Amino acid sequence: MNFRYIPPVPAEQIRQLPTRDVALLLLRHLASGTGYLQYVGTMSSARQAFQEEPDADALVNRLSDAWCWLEAQALLSREPSQSDAFRRVSGDGMDLVKDPQGITRFEARERLSGPFHPALEDTVRTNFDLGDYETACFAAMKAVEVAVRDASGLDNSLVGVKLMREAFRPHENGKVGGALADAEAEGGEQAATANLSAGAMGAYKNPASHRTVDFDDPIEAAEIIQFADLLLRQVERAKRRIGAASV
Repeated sequence: MNFRYIPPVPAEQIRQLPTRDVALLLLRHLASGTGYLQYVGTMSSARQAFQEEPDADALVNRLSDAWCWLEAQALLSREPSQSDAFRRVSGDGMDLVKDPQGITRFEARERLSGPFHPALEDTVRTNFDLGDYETACFAAMKAVEVAVRDASGLDNSLVGVKLMREAFRPHENGKVGGALADAEAEGGEQAATANLSAGAMGAYKNPASHRTVDFDDPIEAAEIIQFADLLLRQVERAKRRIGAASV
């Protein structure tokens, strides 16, 4: 009786998919087993499974890359009760495998893996990581509103869309525009900046202020937060412009 080795990821998928996708398939395979995991054992079994393939070495190398990617993402971690050679699927890794939206949530977190504007780092990132996307998006747009009010010097009577319209009101027909409008920019660009900021408030802050919004798509929530981050950086640019003009 011949023993047949089953590859952790089919050869054709290893050939065709990017490293991240191969790694996620490998993760599902590893999570489906019992006992501790060993890199050397997994690669040795894969080499046996691929021995009839013409590119067996390349397949094992790509599988090795996938394993390393899982460790880099903390989806595989060391097993504390064993020697350095042993691994286990981490808590985050098991959550990713078990949750039907696990990969989507993972991809959303990847989009927000870099640094935020300081105004977004605490409340926004914390609520997003907890899965409270509505609160995270509202807090992100609220941070934009606060930053615009502080930078423009406008009072609390203006909020949301009206605040953005006034702060970025274009300079036109010889009339001075809003405090954050760029007088050196072409008129259409000034109007577009005002529309962009006002549209963000109208679409992503005000609805959450007046009714419950079901943010069931973590990637869309991540993109709203990235949008808020962009708007905050535009406010910072306007502040620098104002500061340079006053020197």
